[in-house]
Amino acid sequence: MLQRFLLATAVVLIAGVALPSIGTAAGTDPATFINNLGNQLRAVTSYPSPERKLARFRDLFREDFDVPGLGRFVLGRFWPIFTPSEQQEFLGLFENLVLLTYSKRLLEYADGSNGPRVTGSRLDQDGAVVSSEISRGPNQTVQPLKVDWRLSAREGQYKISDVIIDGFSMAANGRSQLEGVVERNGGRAQAILSR
Repeated sequence: MLQRFLLATAVVLIAGVALPSIGTAAGTDPATFINNLGNQLRAVTSYPSPERKLARFRDLFREDFDVPGLGRFVLGRFWPIFTPSEQQEFLGLFENLVLLTYSKRLLEYADGSNGPRVTGSRLDQDGAVVSSEISRGPNQTVQPLKVDWRLSAREGQYKISDVIIDGFSMAANGRSQLEGVVERNGGRAQAILSR
């Protein structure tokens, strides 16, 4: 009984000491990270060609998102079923899907004075969550989108591991969609790659 108490105390102390250091280890506070992302997105909207916008958005996605971690989460229980080459193929396809699905919408919201406006942040055991609002245009009667950015500390910096829009997790939604693909294809996980 005493060993359990000592072990539990040690875990709590280590967690208590480690948690505040996440922000320091990540090099910037979580709110500043999201504010910087918003500034970079606004800069991308000024590029004249759609091709250049997409290329720069891809760079931002690779720099600021935990693409491998997010891809593994979305693939879920199917990740270990895939061979290493299938895993890499999936990550490349996943990156393209996210870019083509979300880049236009994010850039629309980041245009002009819009973009994420940080409303709060909190540290958690995995990193931090930054709450923000994104205006949907000049019409002030339209409610802004509520967006939470889940950040993980990776290699000394923050990376986005999920985006939660009006309470809906994009990562959980992606996982659910892939499970549906497998279900509709007779349980064949490799059907994900062809879809």
